[in-house]
Amino acid sequence: MSLSDFAPALLNVENPVPDGLVDPKGRPAGRRFDVYRNNVVHSLSEALASAYPVIQKLVGEDFFKSMANVFVRQFPPSSPLMFQFANEFPTFLETFPPVRHLPYLPDVARLERARRQCYSAADADPIDGTVLTGATPEQLMSARLSLHPSLRVVVSIYPIFTIWENNNNDIQKPLPTGGQDILISRPLDTVNMQTLPKGGADFLRALYENKTLAEATDIGSETDGFDLTSNISGLLAAQILIKTTM
Repeated sequence: MSLSDFAPALLNVENPVPDGLVDPKGRPAGRRFDVYRNNVVHSLSEALASAYPVIQKLVGEDFFKSMANVFVRQFPPSSPLMFQFANEFPTFLETFPPVRHLPYLPDVARLERARRQCYSAADADPIDGTVLTGATPEQLMSARLSLHPSLRVVVSIYPIFTIWENNNNDIQKPLPTGGQDILISRPLDTVNMQTLPKGGADFLRALYENKTLAEATDIGSETDGFDLTSNISGLLAAQILIKTTM
């Protein structure tokens, strides 16, 4: 028996029990292997539910279990670190026919994945935004603002933040018209989320790519309604500024 035989059989009930697999008494271990296989799939399904609790709530626990059963067999863990498990889930939802009538579901999953990645990201100490107040306009626009490594941005044409909030907190806020772009960060101990103003996602991405404030402003301004003041205020309120270079 080889690992190349064991691993596929573990997650696919159609594969035969690997040759040479025996119990402690040397007898064929088919029944034991079936039990172990079911336990592995169940554990991975539980891990998927823990990673994407709002998705489970949106589709229902029974349906989620059936969907997880399909997913974990297609995308088994590729790392021993379980926080890296199921990063493919949002893409899987895009192509899973039974949820095609819920087009917002993949983006909600991306939001949940970003929260998990944010929680596991490196630590860094935010700095006081008042460091920007003493700069001249020329210095400010040429500055490069280093942002917290936990920063994640999820862009959606759907109101996914409100959908997530309603289902995570058991509240019922009315869904806004149009999409929502969300900033996820963990400057201290808690994962925080906030919606971004117009152009904010492109503005933050440009800063994260080490562009100057002037360059990031030009990129953000490509979106109608972009306002630099509100975007800078949101950045400082989120405590994601960790360094400035002028």
